[in-house]
Amino acid sequence: MKKKLLALLLTALMLLGLTACGGSGDDSSADAGAPNTGAADGAATPAKDGADDAQASDESDAAYVTGKGTLVVGITDFEPMDYKNDAGEWIGFDADMAKAFAESLGAKAEFIEINWDNKIMELDTKAIDCVWNGMTLTDEVKASMGTSEPYCLNAQVVVLSADKVADYQSTDSLAGLSFAVEAGSAGKAEVEKLGLEFIEMETQAAALMEVASGASDACVIDSLMAGAMVGEGTSYPDLACGITLNAEEGEQYGVGFRKGSDLVDAFNAFWKAAYDDGTVLDTATTYGVQEAIIEK
Repeated sequence: MKKKLLALLLTALMLLGLTACGGSGDDSSADAGAPNTGAADGAATPAKDGADDAQASDESDAAYVTGKGTLVVGITDFEPMDYKNDAGEWIGFDADMAKAFAESLGAKAEFIEINWDNKIMELDTKAIDCVWNGMTLTDEVKASMGTSEPYCLNAQVVVLSADKVADYQSTDSLAGLSFAVEAGSAGKAEVEKLGLEFIEMETQAAALMEVASGASDACVIDSLMAGAMVGEGTSYPDLACGITLNAEEGEQYGVGFRKGSDLVDAFNAFWKAAYDDGTVLDTATTYGVQEAIIEK
């Protein structure tokens, strides 16, 4: 009798288990097309996560910046465009204009120093919202970012000890010199074109220090930076500007945003208005770059 009761009990338990499994499958199928809003711990289901991701990807960059209240600007220490004053605040032509642009979006500018060679990755991963640091509009930059209209002119210049400038007045004469260049910069591209010996530094400022210390014979940096930091009355009075490497083609600066970002149009509209009301030229005059500003 006991054996018969045990067999009946086991049969009932098996049927109960099958019913429970079948019910679970039916529930999953019914809920597959709808988000789960009843989770006790507040955790989203994978379906809800996917919907949130899609919504985030559809959000405009301008709305994203306004919503979080900050425009994160990727920069390097680059006088006269972005550098710190005695109080440790970021100032400079680009920095001041970035603050004004952020304000036009209902946000504040936040500056983050980046490795210049990683600027595209920093932008794509949303570690920053734009690259605004005297950035040359190279083919690589224009292919990888949404870029603004150009706002400033520039060139790449050789900087070396002031007592040696007269000895290096042609590109051929530069052979045999050791150069310091910023990684990923237009200066590096020019040195590579000439087949010159070089080492890569994290910033143009570091490249200048390398020459000032005697560790390298020369560096190639932006002419705007050289004008602000090299020669009598500057941070490097014993250094001087030599020849310009790309005088014929020249360069143009622009601001980089994520590919397809609506911040490109927002910037271009902001810049035109700021140029028309005198803000651009007033700020440029403050930092001594007014001759390089492109007329709008």
